[in-house]
Amino acid sequence: MGLTRIAVTIRKLGVEGEPQSYTATFLVDTGAIDSMVPGAELKRLGIEPSDKEFYEMASGKLEEFEIGHAWFAFLGKELPVQVMFGPDNSEPILGVLALEAAGFVVDPVGERLKKLPARSLKAMSLKSVA
Repeated sequence: MGLTRIAVTIRKLGVEGEPQSYTATFLVDTGAIDSMVPGAELKRLGIEPSDKEFYEMASGKLEEFEIGHAWFAFLGKELPVQVMFGPDNSEPILGVLALEAAGFVVDPVGERLKKLPARSLKAMSLKSVA
């Protein structure tokens, strides 16, 4: 199984006209909940941290990172995404929340993203009320 990467453009939320943007090839990582962008790029766009969260790294170590929100555009979809302010030299990552919110899943054999034919609204469990 290989790695899947796609072009993603991000910009600051709520900016009208021709806002500054950041376009890069993002690693699609279904093991990552949130998306990550080099912090310097987010700050260049005027995106400010709104909070901090702890993340478990691949090594198992916990690290705290600033988070904010940005407008993400990829594969014909645009949506607001919670984004982590990553180290300035980090590879951008597209996390599973953004991926699924846009309606895509990873095809690991084809190393690409597939559009879901429909979004599921099925209940995980149904309880009858007596």
